Amino acid sequence: MKTLKDVISLKFKTSESEGVIFHGEGQQGDYITLELKKAKLVLNLNLGSNQLGSIFGHTSVTTGSLLDDHHWHSIIIERHGRNINLTLDRNMQHFRTNGEFDYLDLDYEITFGGMPFSGKPSSNSRKNFKGCMESINYNGNNITDLAKRKKLEPSNVGNLSFSCVEPHTVPVFFNATSYLEVPGRPSQDLFSVSFLFRTWNPSGLLLFSNFADELGNVEIDINEGKVSVHINVTQVKKNRIDISS
Repeated sequence: MKTLKDVISLKFKTSESEGVIFHGEGQQGDYITLELKKAKLVLNLNLGSNQLGSIFGHTSVTTGSLLDDHHWHSIIIERHGRNINLTLDRNMQHFRTNGEFDYLDLDYEITFGGMPFSGKPSSNSRKNFKGCMESINYNGNNITDLAKRKKLEPSNVGNLSFSCVEPHTVPVFFNATSYLEVPGRPSQDLFSVSFLFRTWNPSGLLLFSNFADELGNVEIDINEGKVSVHINVTQVKKNRIDISS
């Protein structure tokens, strides 16, 4: 396929911060890759570079953040020659690709949810997408519907299920005045805790616990965007441990 115009749209939700959403490439060096990197959306596009290196077509645009929140996000890519509109959740970003070429020449397959192993260093370092997609539309073709009805020829559908499994985790929202208090475990010499958190606030208390018999306490907090652990032990000389990350 050699196209002057492209319209690609889809919706996705995931709890993973990395993964290839869409990929296509051609023998002329053209490619388009849409992927999640560090929970941000990255579009890599190349409409062609020349052998001499005087025309360098690679273009990369990043948009959004915290997209691994397991909520639905919508993407629309509209391309007319070198002019691109990239829309994520109704926020549109306009840019022009580098280079001098207008056509996207994809003569290999197009893949959704990952990219085929090509032997290139770029392919084996990228993770496949893990999550849900719906309403995949590529230049007027409803890819989701065609894949479900097995009307894509030729195609390779690898381990797909046409349903979206919800995660079993139950989130808790704290409003800066709320807290959760749970009973301790007496006569145990091991203290172990793990949790995931997300916040817009640069500072706040995450966890606090007193040790039994007035032996001290442990505190986990965020201070100016850094997580700190403070352990106070009353009966030893070096009575305070501070760890920051």
